Amino acid sequence: MNNDQIFQLSSTLAMLAWLFLIILPKWKWTGRIVLGFIITLFCLVYIFALSTSFNANDFQSFGSLAGVMQLFKSEGAVLAGWIHYLAFDLMVGLFILHEAKKNNIRHWFVIPCLLFTFMLGPVGLLLFLLIRFIKTKKYFLNFP
Repeated sequence: MNNDQIFQLSSTLAMLAWLFLIILPKWKWTGRIVLGFIITLFCLVYIFALSTSFNANDFQSFGSLAGVMQLFKSEGAVLAGWIHYLAFDLMVGLFILHEAKKNNIRHWFVIPCLLFTFMLGPVGLLLFLLIRFIKTKKYFLNFP
């Protein structure tokens, strides 16, 4: 399978995962499919893309913007970056669903957050944090 095919398949799986989050948020299998299968698969593909696109010396380049720009001139590195985005944005989507459920936020308010997270990552998360703050009057999360 070449990089373009991996990109297409990954993008299709990500779209499927987002549809699960948006359309079937309360289905018991949604989280299992999204995290247990799709995100896990993205992690494996990411490791593959890293191993075929980077060498140990490349990681020094992450110290500057110019270095990162140089790294992402390779198709494999861009693919790894794309898979990274897909996996982490989906994790944010799962976080949004979890927090919305925990704080009794109606799904209709969550859908725009998920759509923005899918397309613009941090914009969707910020919108959700604002909605959660308005609903709960709490900004910070309660971590054990």
